[in-house]
Amino acid sequence: MDALDARILLAVDDDPDASSLALARGLGIARNTLHARLQRLRSQGALREPSRRLDPAALGRALVAFISVELSQTTGHRATGALMAVPEVVEMHATTGDADLLLKVVARSPEDLHRITGLLVAVPDVVRTSTTVALREEMPLRLRALLEELAAQDPAPPSRPPRT
Repeated sequence: MDALDARILLAVDDDPDASSLALARGLGIARNTLHARLQRLRSQGALREPSRRLDPAALGRALVAFISVELSQTTGHRATGALMAVPEVVEMHATTGDADLLLKVVARSPEDLHRITGLLVAVPDVVRTSTTVALREEMPLRLRALLEELAAQDPAPPSRPPRT
């Protein structure tokens, strides 16, 4: 990813409903350049699906919990597929330390969270779990500052292509 990619992503972030023509004009680049770069970012996995922007509370799942999962050391690798099959598991990270995985889970209520944790501990090769309930989100995932830093590495926008 380079500075122009970062500027494109910042522009899309600022106005996600803008047309590609408006974005390209605002950035001073050709529309084909914009499309090609966005397509490359998607194909490389740098751009994730738009549903990641959705607030789980809008789906009735305002309770957020982080669940540390300890797996069997010999067969635990088989558990990840079953854990991913639980729709309320919205993130999963392999970790170091006492736990092998850290899951971010969303639930409707404490009772619903209890149901979900029951599903998780029932997965074969899950040895134990530890749950921490989030009281509130102090800071959501943010990447904008990193994009701004990258975009600043090339402060001069490219020259506009000639109009035909």
